[in-house]
Amino acid sequence: MKKTFDYKTDISIFLLLAIVLFLVAGIIFTLNVLRSDPIEEALAGENLINIFFILEHEHKPLGSYVIMYSPMNNRAAAISIPGDTGRILKTVDKMDRLDSVYLSNNIEPYKTEVEELLGLSISYSIVFETEKLAKIIDTIDGVKIFIPHSIEVFEEEIILFPSGNITLDGDKGIQYIVFELPEDESADTNLRRERFFLGLMKRLGEKNDLLSKPSIASFFYSLLNTRMNRLTQRKLFEALSKLDMDRINPQAVSGRYQEISGQRLLMPDYNGAVIRDVVRQAQRSLVQKTQGTLIERVFTVEILNGTVTTGLAARTADLIQSFNYDVIATGNATQNDYENTEIIDRTGIENAVNSFAAVIRCTNIRFESKLPDETEPGIITSESRADFTLILGKDFNGRFVTGN
Repeated sequence: MKKTFDYKTDISIFLLLAIVLFLVAGIIFTLNVLRSDPIEEALAGENLINIFFILEHEHKPLGSYVIMYSPMNNRAAAISIPGDTGRILKTVDKMDRLDSVYLSNNIEPYKTEVEELLGLSISYSIVFETEKLAKIIDTIDGVKIFIPHSIEVFEEEIILFPSGNITLDGDKGIQYIVFELPEDESADTNLRRERFFLGLMKRLGEKNDLLSKPSIASFFYSLLNTRMNRLTQRKLFEALSKLDMDRINPQAVSGRYQEISGQRLLMPDYNGAVIRDVVRQAQRSLVQKTQGTLIERVFTVEILNGTVTTGLAARTADLIQSFNYDVIATGNATQNDYENTEIIDRTGIENAVNSFAAVIRCTNIRFESKLPDETEPGIITSESRADFTLILGKDFNGRFVTGN
């Protein structure tokens, strides 16, 4: 018997096959996504993960920080970005303070400006809004910080922060980062908030086991403003919990305050070149496959002026401190006619002295024992023996050594 053409049956079979193919393709796609989890790949790789943290109050940033994390070495460096940093903002094409482009519902313009300022790409962003942050602080049983000097604020009520190691609950924690004293310099306020941020990150690390419990985790991650999914957030905080936050000394954008268009703005040194150099040096240190923790050690420096330029050592001290070196002394060399800038190294650590020399592009380096009885008269005293002595010569232009 000859078969007749059944149009409806053929169409049904075609649709069924299409559905099956669609489902198979969806399963394959899902499996590929699961196999190539971006955060898993990042944490297993050798590249740095740059994470942007913002303390937000009333839709404006109180403090902004970038943590550069090395999964390979489980080390990190941090950069503090003052909101009153002045620059020509690319997103609006005008000179203004950095946080003028901040939008609480869209931080992308602000993040873009920070990336431009620091010369890096930010992988993840997390915003701690103060109202939600208070709940986070109470969940982790407070934030422990060290306050060097007691603080009293007299407004509607007396707010007292005694000196020493104290634990701030949610309300006190928010008060600590929000208040501003009329006599405080911007740098003092930024430093206080920076101290709180490090204390917060340390406490979150200490409480990682608590935050991993399903009921607590659901509550905690609901309080974060971020575009990351819950799995990425959990894995990222788990990785950061392994860091020793006490060893991280954030570097800040350095510069001079100037009155511009009625605003007092922090104008970065050398149009931001210094902070970008700081970032690059930190990045190089973090990815070095060497034993030890040079990134976590603060080396000491003495700076001597070997020229006739008045105040050169003091100005250079500001530059060197921007790179997380501890300048313990400045002064004049035994003579003021040094032709060439020189570095005296007492560490014997090649990577350390090379990193220090790279700050000012100096290649004139010599080693000297750090034993007091071998002190060279006029160069450094036994009371102030530093890891490095920097003697400035005529070839130093205030930023780099020229003519090497």
